[in-house]
Amino acid sequence: MSNLWYLWLILGVLFIVAEIFTSGFVLLWFGVGALVAGMLAFLGLGLPLQVMVFLAVSIALTIASRTIFERVLMRGSPGRELKTGMESLPGRIGVVVISSEGPLREGAVRIFGSTWRAFPAENEGLLREGERVQIDRVDGSSVYVRKVDEEPSWRQRDAKDSAS
Repeated sequence: MSNLWYLWLILGVLFIVAEIFTSGFVLLWFGVGALVAGMLAFLGLGLPLQVMVFLAVSIALTIASRTIFERVLMRGSPGRELKTGMESLPGRIGVVVISSEGPLREGAVRIFGSTWRAFPAENEGLLREGERVQIDRVDGSSVYVRKVDEEPSWRQRDAKDSAS
């Protein structure tokens, strides 16, 4: 029996430890491939078979993990896309920090700690400081908002619970 399995073991451990310091999530699979090849070396199988199994296992696991991560983490559930930045604003609730003024009825709304130039949406009245509004749409660096009259359902339950 050859001592080549020691080298595969060391190589596998090095790949797995190196994965801790990288963000690509690839080296782990090469570490697993090296450990599998090390088991074959321990069993006394030839070097060409060890190398082929190392490459096959490493590449197969890398492809499989990329496919799984892309489906699960990047796209989320079918029909749902990950929205970031301005795409995530429509439907969100903000607070008017500067009332509407001027012929364009321009004001300002604070959403997630950022202040946005705001205009009342079509058929909406003037914005008043302190009002809660919902983002209707985003146009450039401006938002168009609608007033929110009722409290969210979770807040109504909390108020009822604290009253009893």
